[in-house]
Amino acid sequence: MTSTIRCDIVSAEEEIFHGDVQMVVATGEMGELGIAPRHAPLITRLKPGKVVLTLANGDKLDIVVSGGILEVQPQVVTVLADTAIRAEDIDEGKAQAAKEEAERAIAGKDPSISLEAAQNQLAMSLAQLQALERLRKNLKH
Repeated sequence: MTSTIRCDIVSAEEEIFHGDVQMVVATGEMGELGIAPRHAPLITRLKPGKVVLTLANGDKLDIVVSGGILEVQPQVVTVLADTAIRAEDIDEGKAQAAKEEAERAIAGKDPSISLEAAQNQLAMSLAQLQALERLRKNLKH
């Protein structure tokens, strides 16, 4: 029997995921985090990027977050994000356009976006495109 922990991922708009998982992997401010059952309690800020859930049945689910807070308690892992989206719900065209816009802003060709906002937008769009690629790869197998 595989041990699991409950995971809740919510955005400002909706609940994205609620269920039992074997593992949660996310990128915190200090680096990559792997949260398994019986993990020590903690709270940390998340960088924009992906959260990978290993579900109770072993399947993986990618969710892209714009940043946020990850909290680990004895019975639950909670991710609170301003924006969160499942890989299968990502619009590839919009993600590609956002990536290109952010790259132009970082190169100094679009002064309407601050450097920090452009870097966050680039991180989010790259995470979305990577999540789509992983989803496609998993569907082929």
